[in-house]
Amino acid sequence: MFVRIGAGLIAMLLALAFYSIPIIKLRDIPLIIVVLIGVAMMFYEFWEEIHKGGD
Repeated sequence: MFVRIGAGLIAMLLALAFYSIPIIKLRDIPLIIVVLIGVAMMFYEFWEEIHKGGD
């Protein structure tokens, strides 16, 4: 369980680092909104997976 949580946190941090580069360089409002929606969905899925208990 702790390995899955750690791997999920690392994956989310890497995804945020990957998404932040175009956001910082382009500063386009629609792009920022779409990325924030995707990040919110990623955090929600991670939260659900933790509280569901997994397999």
